[in-house]
Parts: sequence; structure tokens; C-alpha cells
Amino acid sequence: MSYIPKPSFRHPQLPVNDLGLTVRDYEGALSTLCAGCGHDSISSAVMQACHQMALEPYRVAKMSGIGCSSKTPNYFLNQAHGFNAVHGRMPSVTTGANLANRDLIYIGMSGDGDTASIGIGQFIHAVRRRLNMVYIVANNGTYGLTKGQNSATADRGSLAKKGSANPWDNVDLVTMAIQAGAGFVARSFSGDKAQLVPLLQAAIAHNGFAFIDCISPCVTFNNHRGSTKSFDYVREHNTALNRTDFIPMKEEITADYQPGEFTDVCLHDGSVMRLHKMAADGAAGYDPQDRVAALDHIQRRSAAGEVLTGLLYLEPNAPDMHEVMETAEQPLNQLGERELCPGREVLQTINASFR
Repeated sequence: MSYIPKPSFRHPQLPVNDLGLTVRDYEGALSTLCAGCGHDSISSAVMQACHQMALEPYRVAKMSGIGCSSKTPNYFLNQAHGFNAVHGRMPSVTTGANLANRDLIYIGMSGDGDTASIGIGQFIHAVRRRLNMVYIVANNGTYGLTKGQNSATADRGSLAKKGSANPWDNVDLVTMAIQAGAGFVARSFSGDKAQLVPLLQAAIAHNGFAFIDCISPCVTFNNHRGSTKSFDYVREHNTALNRTDFIPMKEEITADYQPGEFTDVCLHDGSVMRLHKMAADGAAGYDPQDRVAALDHIQRRSAAGEVLTGLLYLEPNAPDMHEVMETAEQPLNQLGERELCPGREVLQTINASFR
């Protein structure tokens, strides 16, 4: 990865969080992506979310694969852990890291090629195993590093930069994630930080697999008229299902509202997601905790040509991989020889249990 350090100057009056850190303390190197790339907006949203939550950067592990999107972890949280895996293999590397140290907060950055093409098998199994991580796909519908071919998430009929229409149906990652068992599924837009930041905060607080499909236009190869992943198209067709407020556990929860305007969902750690219902058509009876209703609503809005954003599905008490496998609460990398090699008698007892 390229590394260009940022100037060390800090404005003395920048606001600080509970750790005494400013948002500049959550930055990384200068971005080498194209000017105006939506991926940089996602990086900025991650920094803002972590700063507002007062997360110690060293508690975060940034994971990525290959592609423009997978370069972005270099541009935020330079004091965090990180691993840049091979193409499409980020989920399996994250699984191994998570098994070794469950105490870290895992944020995976991927793209539509890294996830929906070469890594689609890895993605599905990370979801169904309920790996405790935040999985972000910077979705621009094109392969920017190889000069703009349509990716698997490009909508059928969407025009490429040279004018050719995509003849294939797209891979819809949000419906795939819901069907495979993800406990938190959302879609957002890199140009809507007011929506994206609280979704990121809620995803980080969620226990289990949290997936955010973020439409992130490629300004070089896929930001033209006829593209369904361009800034103009998403702004014109964006249907926000809800606006999300994230209320940390430590804050007093107060509300003054009329029935039907808000839905509060308590997460496993006591934090609260407050969903402000916005979409008029069909939203009144939509329950984001109903998997079947979520899939139906996504499909209906997609058929109408709309880009549905917001929290799409949530299972508040979803178990994660460690709960399902009943692993030790102490991270495996902290166990000593006595715990890892308990001796012949224990091994014989284990073997006997399988007979």
C-alpha cells in the first residue's frame, strides 16, 4: 500500500471525545484515490463514527482484500491493527483473527468485485457463521482498477462509460446477507453522512455479523448519465426507509414524540437504535425485525427503480460465532500452555465422548 503522511498540525480548538482525542487522531495517510471518490467519504464516516463512540484505535482491526475499496483502511485509524488479504479472502482471514482474539473490533472494507465476484463464497460463509464484525462494501458497480468493466452488482440495463448496457441481472448483497443469516443489514450512500455515521455506530455496537452495502460512486468510470450507481442517480432515486439515531448505553434515553413516528430497538450492550420512519409508501407497516417483510420490501422498492437506504433488517439478540461454538471467553491468543495442552487424561476424556 502507498503511504503518504498527513501534516502533523492540529487546530488547538478541535473538539475532543471522552478519551481526549480529536477526529484527527482517527485519520490515516493521505488518500491516493481519485478526487471525489465516494470511498473517501466512507473513510471519513468511519473516522467520525469511531471518534464519537470514543473507541481506542488500538482496539480496532481493519481488514481488507484487493481493489480501490480495500485501499481505504490505509486512510483511517492509523493506530489500529490491520491486514490486507488477497483478493476475496478477507472474510477467512478475519475469521482466523477473530477466533484468536475476540476482544478486537473487526471492520472489514471490501468492494463489489472483492465480495460479489471472487469473494462471494467467502462472504456467504462469514455471514452464516455469524462472524462478529462490521462488513462494509463500497459498492460502485464497476471495476475501477481495471478501467471500468461492469461488476456483479451493476444493475441490468445500466450503461457503462462507453455506452454499452449491462445484459446481466445484478447480485443484490443485502438480500443475500439477510437470507444467509446476518443479524444487521443496512444500505447507505457515501454522499449521505448523516445517515451513514449512525448506521456505522450501530453496526459496531451490534453483536454478530453486521453488513452495510454503501453505494459509493466511481467518479472516473461510473458517474455518468445512464449509470445506476452515479451520484445523480442515487440522489434522485434514494428512498430513505428510516433515519437512524444511535444512543450509547451511557446516555439517558429520553423522547418526546407521537406514536408511529419512532421505533426504538435495544442492542445487546444496552445501546439503542432509534429509527425515524420516513418512507411513506409501505413504511407504516414495515418492521425491520421481520426478515420476510424486509426481503419483500427491498424487492418491491427495487422493482420500482428505487435505491432503498437505511436499516433494512435487524436481529437485536443475534448470537455470534463464539456463542454458537461455545469458545472460551478469554481470547485464544492469551491462553497459556496449561489451557492449550491440558494433558493426556483430558484428551482421553474428550476422545471417549465421541465413541
